[in-house]
Amino acid sequence: MADDVHPVDQILPAPQLLTLGLQHVLVMYAGAVAVPLILGRALKLPPEDVAFLISADLFACGLATLVQCVGFPGVGIRLPVMMGVTFASVGPMLSMAAAPDVGLLGIYGSVIAAGFFAILAASFTSRLLPLFPPVVTGTIIMVIGISLMRVGINWAGGGLPTLTKVVDGIPGAFPNPAYGQLPSLW
Repeated sequence: MADDVHPVDQILPAPQLLTLGLQHVLVMYAGAVAVPLILGRALKLPPEDVAFLISADLFACGLATLVQCVGFPGVGIRLPVMMGVTFASVGPMLSMAAAPDVGLLGIYGSVIAAGFFAILAASFTSRLLPLFPPVVTGTIIMVIGISLMRVGINWAGGGLPTLTKVVDGIPGAFPNPAYGQLPSLW
């Protein structure tokens, strides 16, 4: 009876470990790549810059994963988790991208400031956990998903359904002829 291993501590067979590990990596990769793609399109960045954002994002995710897995004194949970990008910040970053005086540098600055704030606030977070039952966290995740549906629908449709053009000095909304087209398949 002393040899019984709790299911949490059980080591799975290699094929199952590889399958679950690959699934974990693919889920993290999709989430990590989506945020730079959304921001790059909103900022109208060239493909080279979007590729740079994706590379920087994957590097930061890998670094955070190592810190969480290995753990350092006072930092890291020492569990095999893969850290990814949060979609909670996409809405504010898209709003900042739409403001011509803020742009990418403003997004970088706000992310750095938010990082410093998160480091300072992390020690108090454990005391707040009772205030966030599953119904609260589930609702927040649902709202984030609903707010991102607009982006996904526009991507699936080929862009925005209307284009804003100025005709005779008056801005107007006109149908986008490319909307609904899938140029990559033709």
